[in-house]
Amino acid sequence: MTNKEKALELINTFATGDTEKAASLLAEGYIQHNLAYGTGRDAFVGSVQYLASTPVKTTVDNIRAYEDGDKVFLQTVYNFAGAGKQVAFDIFRFDSEGRIVEHWDNLAAIAEPNPSGHTQIDNVSPLKDLEKTEENRQLVKEFLYDVLQGNNPSKTPEYFDGDVYIQHNTGIADGLSGLGAALDALAEQGIRMIYDKVHQVLAQGNYVLAVSEGTFGGAPTSYYDLWRVENGRIAEHWDVMETIAEKSTWQNDNGKF
Repeated sequence: MTNKEKALELINTFATGDTEKAASLLAEGYIQHNLAYGTGRDAFVGSVQYLASTPVKTTVDNIRAYEDGDKVFLQTVYNFAGAGKQVAFDIFRFDSEGRIVEHWDNLAAIAEPNPSGHTQIDNVSPLKDLEKTEENRQLVKEFLYDVLQGNNPSKTPEYFDGDVYIQHNTGIADGLSGLGAALDALAEQGIRMIYDKVHQVLAQGNYVLAVSEGTFGGAPTSYYDLWRVENGRIAEHWDVMETIAEKSTWQNDNGKF
């Protein structure tokens, strides 16, 4: 199996309850960055076993999957034991033997369509432009630095094709104009969305996922942003924002990032 196939097999064990399959895919020293769960292979297998014992079956619906070197990044809708649908971005790192050795994620509840009628998961389009992977990764890195980290905000229009920008954030409308209006509305409420540090920028073809740390309204926040790049411009955006839990509640000491 490819690493992408292995990652998909692993998340599907939440639905199947196949603990043997989960154990076979994971390295013994598996590092968990979801702060609600323990670290290590046994902790993951224990979660699979627990979900298999619950009266309501867990569902797993993968939306898209991409691969970048030793990492696979996924967008998936989970419903763990009937607790309600959540959209997630997962990142899995593989060791040299092809076992999953590390995991990061962000999750949020499924919301109603945004002001432009888009959901958090729609518009799945084919992967393309594999030869432009590094070019697209660099574009997003520069966008993060210039725009989201606020170093050169005047450059913002350079990253878009006019007002053509499809937005899947739950509270923002399409277009660069929609993004500006949403940020202005937040500012009027005294809410700032701050990106302090970029931890990972993963890419395959025309899709780029960035993992960043910052604050939203003063609360420590993890940002997962997925962009589709078209002809050297940012064309579409999906995201999951998650407030970082208080350290006293963490079930592992690996940190969110």
